[in-house]
Amino acid sequence: MKGIIFVELLAMAEDMLGEEVVDAVIAAADLPSGGAYTSVGQYPCAELVAIVNGLSGVSQVPAEELQRLFGHWMMKSFATHYGALFAHNAGALDMLESIEGEIHVEVRKLYPDAELPNFDTERSGPDRLNMVYRSPRGLSHFCHGLIEGCLAHYDTSAEIAARDRSVPGMTMTAFDIQVTERP
Repeated sequence: MKGIIFVELLAMAEDMLGEEVVDAVIAAADLPSGGAYTSVGQYPCAELVAIVNGLSGVSQVPAEELQRLFGHWMMKSFATHYGALFAHNAGALDMLESIEGEIHVEVRKLYPDAELPNFDTERSGPDRLNMVYRSPRGLSHFCHGLIEGCLAHYDTSAEIAARDRSVPGMTMTAFDIQVTERP
């Protein structure tokens, strides 16, 4: 997993809990990397999960909720650092639909070693998107937060239904996103 994800997780955690608490969580997790991450480095997803679980323990916020909140945080970071990607999409569903065919293509050009999840999308109407998240890493709650963050970025309200369709060794979550209000 790319280091930028770790860097942003630690930034969110420090914002929520403070640097001392985050340092204590990292020390307690006894991570192979020692908790030192660079944006372009590659690190095991297990370290991310260990950090989230540690943060959950000290904050009393369930790990799934922390993943979801982190998805919101990352979407804001993506919008700040990669605004051009957002500018050419008319709305949230267009942006979400472009992840696999456009955004991940560009990410792979920059980072050929990036281990990206797969997103299959299908429009079932102008205000409805079916999206399937597929990854060997169990980060579907993070994905849910990214979807919510994308909707918020475009000031769009929607109902999101998530169904777990995982199989051994592969996390799969089907998201049915129905827009209820646009700007």
